[in-house]
Amino acid sequence: MRTALLLGSLALGLSACTVSVRSNQGLGYSDSNLIANIRPDRGEGSSYAVGSNVRFLLTTRTAGYVTLVSLDPNGYGNVLVRSAYVNAGTTSFPRAQDGAGSFSVAPPRGLQRVRAIFTRARPGTDLYFQGNYDQGRWNDATNSFVQSYSAADRDVQETYFYIR
Repeated sequence: MRTALLLGSLALGLSACTVSVRSNQGLGYSDSNLIANIRPDRGEGSSYAVGSNVRFLLTTRTAGYVTLVSLDPNGYGNVLVRSAYVNAGTTSFPRAQDGAGSFSVAPPRGLQRVRAIFTRARPGTDLYFQGNYDQGRWNDATNSFVQSYSAADRDVQETYFYIR
C-alpha cells in the first residue's frame, strides 16, 4: 500500500512537469565563441505546423563559412546549407544565393534539431551528412568535420524547434 501511494504521488507530480531540451548538449568542441546565436525565426523551442516555413537567424562574430545540418525527430540527418560564406553579423537562412527558397516543415512531428557548423576558412571537403543518427553518432559526424580546424577557427552551436 505504501509503495502504491508513493508511485501515485510520483505520477501526480510528474504530470505537471515541463519537458526542457538543453541546446548545444555534447558540443564540447564548440567553445571558440564565433557563433553568437542560432535560432529559428519564431525563437528557440517554438513550434511550427507541418507545411509552414521556417527560417534560421545566424549571428557570427566574424566572417566565415557555415553549414547547417538538421536532425529530424525520427533521427534522420540532412544538410540544409553547405559551406555558405557569411559576413560578421546576422544572416537569415535560407538565402536565394544558396539555392534554397524556403525550408518547409514536414513530418515526422516532434523535436527538430538544427546545428550550425562555422569555420573561418573555406572547408576543403563537404560534410556528407545523410542517414539515421543517434545523439552520439550525430556529435561524432559534426566533430570529425571540424577537427582539422584549430579551436580558434571553428564553432558549432545548436538550436531546436517542434514540429506539430
